[in-house]
Amino acid sequence: MPEPLGWIVPALVVFGLTAIGVAVLVWALRRARRSPRARAAAEAARDRAGASLVRLDDAVADLDLEVGLSGALYGGGAPASLRRARLASQRARDVSFEEYRTITGTDAAPDDIRRLSVRIERRTSASLATIERARAEHGVWVAANVSAAAQVSSARTRLETLRAAMGDPQALVADLSSRFAPDEWAPAARAAASAVAEADEAGRLLETAAIHANDPARSALAELAGAERALRQAEADARLLEEAHRLITQAALAVPGEIDAARVAVRSALTTRVKLDPAHAERLGAELRAIDTALTTLEPDAARRPTRTVSAVARLRDRLDFALGDAWTAQQRLRGARTALPGTLAAARGALVEAEAAVAHARSGAEARVRLLSAQAELARARQSTDPVAALDAARRAMRDAEDARALADHVN
Repeated sequence: MPEPLGWIVPALVVFGLTAIGVAVLVWALRRARRSPRARAAAEAARDRAGASLVRLDDAVADLDLEVGLSGALYGGGAPASLRRARLASQRARDVSFEEYRTITGTDAAPDDIRRLSVRIERRTSASLATIERARAEHGVWVAANVSAAAQVSSARTRLETLRAAMGDPQALVADLSSRFAPDEWAPAARAAASAVAEADEAGRLLETAAIHANDPARSALAELAGAERALRQAEADARLLEEAHRLITQAALAVPGEIDAARVAVRSALTTRVKLDPAHAERLGAELRAIDTALTTLEPDAARRPTRTVSAVARLRDRLDFALGDAWTAQQRLRGARTALPGTLAAARGALVEAEAAVAHARSGAEARVRLLSAQAELARARQSTDPVAALDAARRAMRDAEDARALADHVN
């Protein structure tokens, strides 16, 4: 062998074997990082982060309650640490929910899931510690500066104001039950019953707090906090009742127009069908006939079930758009989006109200809360968009996310 090749060939062999060894090692490491064991470990870390995030979300809700109680009872004279803790913990919660969303229901790598999960858990733990310190400081201030009797008196005033604002919740339920099917007004009836029960519970706790306030050896703080929690929930259920009543009555007015608009869209699609190739035209024709039949089926019960009908029509409009695909011109798509948008927004709002109620009354996990936040963001995006097509797409995403959030919350129950 010539002398120059005497060292080149062995060197090439050594470098080649080294490169192969490095490639095999990299491949093995990547495989290990994506192995079932690595995936299971990452999912366990995500579950821990989700549980920690749920604790922070609940703590932020309780902190909102305490800040509101502090403002109502003490006129803003309490230490500002509680309000600062609320702002900081809200920011931490919102950022953590957004990060959690990126590692839920995706094909994220186990390393990314584990890294973000650890970061979420650390952030939430730090925020929970901040909340506890602020609560402790606030408790010391309250004990030193505010009499229990004054707190009880102020809380009773708030309860009286709430009851006056609520009026007779059963009157709204009676109005709905006289006009619509039970499955339409059942959520409103539950909200009405809950609002009354929670107001009564707040009254009972305040009676106990008043007794404790007259005993120097007892503290009324626990009863006051419980009464405030019941008051907040009663207010939320009263709003839910009013929103349900509004959505049902508005849907009753809108449902004939929604069905008519859907039929117009079907007729417009029939004119588009004649321009397609025979195979595509046949498929589209079959789908249009199915949609028209579904609309006909909805009509007899539409007046008794208006929100369900509006929601069903919105899904049929979505189905029609999917069937048409690229067959519609830009002008036709814009016109169709404008007519479909009002009903889809109403359906999305109705689904969101039901999801909010389900998540509020269940010990929901992080995934249900993430879907709920996504639904709220998508609905806001739909309302703010000036492009009817983009607004319609956002409203449809909001409806799907709200339905998923409710399903996840109902699964917990």
